[in-house]
Amino acid sequence: QVQMVESGGGLAQTGGSLRLSCAASGQIFDTFAVGWFRQDWGEEREGREFVAAITWSAPTPIYADPVKGRFIISKDKVKKMVYLQMNDLKPKDTGLYYCAGKGGSGGLAYPIAYSYWGQGIQVTVSS
Repeated sequence: QVQMVESGGGLAQTGGSLRLSCAASGQIFDTFAVGWFRQDWGEEREGREFVAAITWSAPTPIYADPVKGRFIISKDKVKKMVYLQMNDLKPKDTGLYYCAGKGGSGGLAYPIAYSYWGQGIQVTVSS
């Protein structure tokens, strides 16, 4: 069984930065992928908005258009950690952020493709 645990987050001002961390535990193969999703209050899992994703084996991550050039996703395979560096934050980035894990590189932008989810962590950006 794979578990995902987020940390970091909190409150930032517009233009500021935050870093989220995701710790994965359990048996993880090279086909593993981790995605970050944002959820507005009251949304269901299927409505979570894709932010960024990275696979354990491929070097090139993918990003949602609204965060390109501002957010950076990275990984540390030895530590089984994935990070989301969030720069130039905007109020629209506010939400509950989840990291999620899956096997294989398909469907990285779709919440339904992921099998393992963290508990979520709040990010609030003040204007």
